[in-house]
Amino acid sequence: MSIERRFEAFLWNSRLVVLVAVVASVIVSCAMFFVATIDVVELVRHLGAYADFHLAPEARMALRAATVTHVVEVVDGYLLAAIMLIFALGLYELFVSRIEAAEGSEFASRLLLIRSMDDLKNRLAKVVLLILVVKFFEYALQISIESAVELLYLALGTLLVSGALWLSHSKESVPPHRPANEPTS
Repeated sequence: MSIERRFEAFLWNSRLVVLVAVVASVIVSCAMFFVATIDVVELVRHLGAYADFHLAPEARMALRAATVTHVVEVVDGYLLAAIMLIFALGLYELFVSRIEAAEGSEFASRLLLIRSMDDLKNRLAKVVLLILVVKFFEYALQISIESAVELLYLALGTLLVSGALWLSHSKESVPPHRPANEPTS
């Protein structure tokens, strides 16, 4: 075997170093699912206090706001766990091999449509955008609006978030460009 062939074999097999990132991403994903689930258990535990009919209205409103914020944090945790899992699956499929256990599964065809780095980046970008929307919502719940300008800033922020969501989804609904001389099916 020539030196060139050995080097090429080494170079090709070096792609397997991505398995470190795949395993680490799955571990982080499991950890985030665990953290978010513990947060859910804690949230349910605190809901008992909300059922106390002797609770003052101000305390009830504060508890309600804290509960909604906690729910948003749980959603954020689960989204982060999902993004790490999608990242792990995408890296594995791009650098190592197709996942044979997923072949033929209708669910896998929706989840694992990752054929290139651009596909992986687009899929991750959508989940990151969703996390940012959740974070924006969490911050919007916590602010106290004291002037018309602050309300205008909140409205502007909401408009920008809505625009980002619209742009990310409008790209999906646009059919691919077809040359003018190509027949339609």
